[in-house]
Amino acid sequence: MTASLLHAEGGFKYSYVPKKVYENQLFPVTIIDTREEKVKPRYQFEMNSEVKPLSTKPLVIRNGDDNFYTFYYKAGKNEITIPRIYINVDGKTIILEQHTIPVLKLQPRKDFCGVLAADMKIRNSQVSHYDEDHYLVTLSIEAYEANLEDMHLDNVIESGIEDIERKGAKVEGEFYVVVPTTQQELKFTYFNTIKQQYVFLKTPIELLDSSVVTQTDLNPKEDSFDKLKKYTFMTLVGFFFLMFIIYRDFFYLVLGTVSLITLLTFYTPKEKVCIEQGAPLYILPTETSSISTKVDKEYTTLLLGERKEFRKVEYKNGIIGWVKDEDLCKN
Repeated sequence: MTASLLHAEGGFKYSYVPKKVYENQLFPVTIIDTREEKVKPRYQFEMNSEVKPLSTKPLVIRNGDDNFYTFYYKAGKNEITIPRIYINVDGKTIILEQHTIPVLKLQPRKDFCGVLAADMKIRNSQVSHYDEDHYLVTLSIEAYEANLEDMHLDNVIESGIEDIERKGAKVEGEFYVVVPTTQQELKFTYFNTIKQQYVFLKTPIELLDSSVVTQTDLNPKEDSFDKLKKYTFMTLVGFFFLMFIIYRDFFYLVLGTVSLITLLTFYTPKEKVCIEQGAPLYILPTETSSISTKVDKEYTTLLLGERKEFRKVEYKNGIIGWVKDEDLCKN
């Protein structure tokens, strides 16, 4: 027995479809379910269409007796047509017809970071030395309904976005930017799709401690927090062993031993890696990063960090960079 087909009936209809969007904008399309009996629907999208939602799992919000199902799409440069959506429920297939949305182009700005969002903010920032003349600034970005993957700055030496995590409308990521040490502030704009205007974001560039590293471990020096942890565990080891001597309680001996083992891990020698001749040394651990230099001959150095398929190393003359796994020595 085949399921019957209904067009825009059966308690489902579009609740929100934008009248216009901008190039590269991430935008919602919402379907409302007004049925009295809420059997969970299954959504299907046209397989032969190039336009598909970022996730086939909708964001679900219940308001009173109604359920709202939101899917997110991303606009390109030309008008976008949302293809038919097939809703399978109660043995029926309900069809929501396609919608065509015009795509507009924003007025260009030199300080535009490429992100369009309903809201965007810098949660925190970290500054560390990249080399003698440059700082590496790391921004933890939080945004909603945003194309964070397109974030970049044109007025800097290098920039890149990594660790993007998307959950419903919310998206987070780590933005890296290399700037001169003489620069005191990082300032840029994003386009707010609710206010329909550019909004400024800014953060001071302040190196509070020359030994401090960023939370993403892009600087190789030991940070002050690591030193604090070492001193803390040294104190704990001494305290627990002293308590054991005084009270002869093996509980203190166990705690002292655990603290000692943890302390020793801080002094474990770093792993070494061998880099092949001609390997490019990238400024940032991203696919779009620029190459700072190339390894002139096979080179062995300490492994300073890891990020996906990249390995952080220190090359000659204190140059810090990232090499790909494929450029490590094969033997």
